[in-house]
Parts: sequence; C-alpha cells; structure tokens
Amino acid sequence: MSCPLAKGPALEAYLTSLLGRPARLLSIRPLGESQRADSGKGYGYGVPLLLEYEADGQRQRAVLETIRPGPFGHEHMADRAQQLLWDHRAFGQLPRHVRAFDVGILRQDGGLQSLGQAEEFFLLMEFAEGEAYATDLRRLQHAEQPAELDLLRCDALCDYLVQIHAQRGPDPGLYARRIRELVGHGECIMGLTDSYPEEYADLLRRLEHRCLDWRWRIKGRSDRLRQVHGDFHPWNILFRQGTEFCVLDRARGEWGEPADDVVSLSLNYLFFSLQGSGRVGGALGVLFQRFWQRYLSRSGDPGVLQVAAPFVAFRGLVLASPRWYPDLPADLRRRLFIFMERVLEAPAFDPERAASYLEG
Repeated sequence: MSCPLAKGPALEAYLTSLLGRPARLLSIRPLGESQRADSGKGYGYGVPLLLEYEADGQRQRAVLETIRPGPFGHEHMADRAQQLLWDHRAFGQLPRHVRAFDVGILRQDGGLQSLGQAEEFFLLMEFAEGEAYATDLRRLQHAEQPAELDLLRCDALCDYLVQIHAQRGPDPGLYARRIRELVGHGECIMGLTDSYPEEYADLLRRLEHRCLDWRWRIKGRSDRLRQVHGDFHPWNILFRQGTEFCVLDRARGEWGEPADDVVSLSLNYLFFSLQGSGRVGGALGVLFQRFWQRYLSRSGDPGVLQVAAPFVAFRGLVLASPRWYPDLPADLRRRLFIFMERVLEAPAFDPERAASYLEG
C-alpha cells in the first residue's frame, strides 16, 4: 500500500496537530525506489513516503509508512494495525534504532489521526438479551430424551451454520493461514499445549506431531474456505424466546474451515453428556447425532469429515485443559485425550463412532 489517502493538505494538518505548532509541507515522495530496482528484492510490505516539511523556520524530514494487505499475516486491517502499534512502542527501546514519532490511522475521509498516546484499545458493543445455550445443555445432562424445543434449537443452530458456511471466502491464501494458525496460534493448539502442566508433556508432544501431519494433509484445500464464526460454542450463543438466538465473540478471522464451527458446538454435546452421566448417550447423545446428520444433509459437504480431526484436537484440548476446567475428574480428562488421539489416527472423523473413540 503506497498510502493513497495521504494527501498534502491532510498531511499538513496532521503534522500541525502532532507538533502543536504550524507546519508547512514542502514535498512528498516515495522512499527507496531507486535502490529497490537494483536490490533483487521482489517483494516488500509497503512503500514508505518521505515527507519534507517546515516548522519554526526549520526544514525537517520524516517517513510515513503503511503496510500493504497481503500474505505473511497481513491480510486483515487488524493484522497491519498490530504490527504498526508494536513498531511505535518498540523502535525506541532498542539502542541505535530510528525513532517512531507517532502511530495513527488514515480515516475514510482522507484525514490522518494520531493514536500515539494509546495505552490499550477497547471495543464497545450492544447489549444482547438471552440465556447461554450452555444452560440448556446443563439441564439435559441427566435427561434421556430431548424436548421438542431442544430439537428445534439444535436444528436452528445447524441451519445457521449451513447458511453462513455457504458464503465462499475471497482469498484462497486465507485457508492455509487458518490451518497454520490452528496449529501454531497462541489461542489454538500450541498455545493450549503450552498452558498444560509439565506432567502432560509426552502426551501433548504426540498430539502436536499428529496435528502437524494433519496440517500438511489439509492446508491445500483452499476450495473449502468459507465464512465462519470461529468460536461457536454454547457460551457464545444466546437464546431468547423459542428458537430465536444471537451469537457473540466471533474469533480469528472472517474466513476459515467450516469444520471449526461444527466441531466446536458438537463436541460440547458430548462433553456435557460425559460430565452428567459419564457416557455418550441420553438427550445430549441424540442432539449430537441429530446435529451432525442434519449438517451433512443440508450442507452437502461430506468433506467436513475428512478435515475435522485437528479441529477435534483443538477443541478437545480446551475441554481437557486443567486451566480451563480445573475441577474435571481425572478419568474424564484421560478419556478426552483418548478421544483426541483416536480421531487423529483415523483417516476421517465418524460421528457415529463418538462413543467408541472414548473407550479405553
């Protein structure tokens, strides 16, 4: 990105505001293009602009830099913001490094706005009425059959995922990124394994190796890139009356693998069932099978079973985590690890074998 919104008058107004005194912009030109032609370097993250300006009768220079959208973790505006915010804070901490004077945003109206004094960012959202779907699952832990409303809510959640997953993603490279982050992101598999006590190290090492094998197996399946929620679990779903619901806190990008959402919710049917009765069955077992059968039928996507395994490991590591669930009985934690290992060993996930994956 060569900073197309950074026009002369807007830059002059920004410099005046930043300096607290009048500034007059003398020139703007791309920096480093003459060297770039001879460097043999075929790719760069952006084209910096050299600004020459005058303030208090003194001629001064500064560099304005942006990051262009692209691969290497720069696809989203938030990625680029993260890097530039880090640059602003970190450049001045290293001896002999050039200083960063400020960090800011280019507004839609072409203006520039400083963020240099920011300490933390925040998000203001609307308040949503409703009760977490986890309340329903807790109620069903000892029930043998779901009520009619439970079936309808399960169907509504399934149909919602079918609807959003029908939207194809715009950039195939985002699929490889999503699978890479599934394994390596701090909120995903390796971040979770690092949060476990040392006594789990051998078991976690085996799981990580299997997940890496799965990454190489599925990362090229960019035809599967779809709109996703990214954290579709029972605490992020609020039901109001009947089957009316809203969702909270989508995560880790707009586009990804549909299996992430399907596994995230469906494993919680098993998890709540195990916590309630120590087995996969009863009302929650019915909902688990109903959810998967309906999704496969309505989405027309049997391929979700061929890529589900590492997402099962990710969500299983959350549910088995001593940090997230410190009071989970040791035997149940052990069975969740057996479940993850057996799913990772299989060529494809089979929902009808869920109970047998847990035995051992």
